[in-house]
Amino acid sequence: MEGKFTRRKFVQTGVAASATAIALPHLSFNSSSSYDSKQLPTRKLGKTGIDIPLIAIGCGSRFMAMQEDKALELLEYALDRGLYYWDTAANYVFGNEISSEERIGKLLKNRRKEVFLATKVAERDGEIAKRTIETSMKRLQTDYIDLLQVHSIKSVEDVENLGKKGNVLEVLQKYKEEGAIAHIGFSGHTSAEAMKKAAEMYDFDTMLIAMNHERKGQKFEEQAVPAAGSKGMGVIFMKVIRPVETIKNLNPKELISYALSQENISAAVIGMDRLAVLKDNIDFIQNFQSLSAAKMEEMRVRLTPFYRHEKLVWMQPGYEDGVVL
Repeated sequence: MEGKFTRRKFVQTGVAASATAIALPHLSFNSSSSYDSKQLPTRKLGKTGIDIPLIAIGCGSRFMAMQEDKALELLEYALDRGLYYWDTAANYVFGNEISSEERIGKLLKNRRKEVFLATKVAERDGEIAKRTIETSMKRLQTDYIDLLQVHSIKSVEDVENLGKKGNVLEVLQKYKEEGAIAHIGFSGHTSAEAMKKAAEMYDFDTMLIAMNHERKGQKFEEQAVPAAGSKGMGVIFMKVIRPVETIKNLNPKELISYALSQENISAAVIGMDRLAVLKDNIDFIQNFQSLSAAKMEEMRVRLTPFYRHEKLVWMQPGYEDGVVL
């Protein structure tokens, strides 16, 4: 029909110029019933209404450290056993290897409807973000993304700029209106204040947030997570098992349990670089039970040295999510 707005027209048109265009009906995105958890336990991803497994497959540095055939074997094994939430990002590119998105696309092209696909865009300028999203879709060999996240919220000023005319949120909303994106979220590692502000200021669907640290008293679990929960957002934890690198006698399973026992948490993104680890984690969540209040307090005490650690790699200037092991 004349005047009908298509995704291709949107891609070829400037952000401001496309703001008043007519949107196509949404694509037929999968409902929760379309995904097969293979009887693994699931939780609602907030107001998205999608049921997701307790563990999401992180396709960052650990995944990319694997040989490609082994990495694809891990992904296929995960999907065949009910782990259908896959998390990646446009800027997960390592050394001379292909990007994480390209690697995922090799498997995704034949099993797209089985996967809840989450990726991220780091650019704040709308036109640049649009080019990045188009590149992501090409790499992933898909024409739609289930969850597109603004990558790495850094400050309150950053948050306030997201929604300005011509910036990334305007672009994401247009993609959502045309049916190329189902849900919009954001991620962050460094500022609990900024994460809380983003949850309160905009109508995001999800928040992906680093767990187990604070910065100058900014406790993520106590500030940003309740703010997101109060708005019905789905909240996913990342950096869940990193404390084992600095605190002795911590078991990764204890940390996963600690993460999944927090209030308002839908799942934890876990990066895995061996099939044996994946199998172990599947067995673990199959019989997962939330920790008692006493055990949660014990874990908080044990994690105190980590909370106070000021040299966390993802808190340093210039850190790029997914790159550092």
